[in-house]
Amino acid sequence: MRAIVFTLMSVLCTAALAATVYKWVDENGVTHYSDQPHENAEKVTLAQPQTYKAPKTPALSANAPAPAKAGSPYASCPIAQPQNEDTFPNATSVEAAVLTNPQLRAGDQVFLMLDGAKVPNFPTGGGSYVISPIDRGSHTLQAVVQDSSGNVVCQSANVTFTVLQPSVLNPATPNFHH
Repeated sequence: MRAIVFTLMSVLCTAALAATVYKWVDENGVTHYSDQPHENAEKVTLAQPQTYKAPKTPALSANAPAPAKAGSPYASCPIAQPQNEDTFPNATSVEAAVLTNPQLRAGDQVFLMLDGAKVPNFPTGGGSYVISPIDRGSHTLQAVVQDSSGNVVCQSANVTFTVLQPSVLNPATPNFHH
């Protein structure tokens, strides 16, 4: 079944680049596709490929803290790692790092939000941390700095990244163990 799906996906990708696609069934009943004409082949008309553009993610989730008030003691608190739109192939962990400008004040704490939820064990003094394990797919990170009263004094922009992981049926690396 996967071979058929892969073949069809390959044909569709090729069709997007090629002008004409031909289809025929051989004497054994096997269906073939090609960009080259073949005896008893018929031209296949393909529709334009369907595309999808994800909507922008909101800056805050329902359970995230409110935005920082004007006059914040921090010029910025960006996520230094990963970069926005990074992709991590064959990854089971991702290193995240938060910087504050200027340095974190006494009593203030940094929280790292992964997909709207606090990352457990992230150092509240900022710095870097390895998120492990991490699920495959697209994720969003955001840094939030709170003062000693729990007020949000700085909030980073969202950083979106994607994790690709090997399949049990087709591991990309022999060192990947389930």
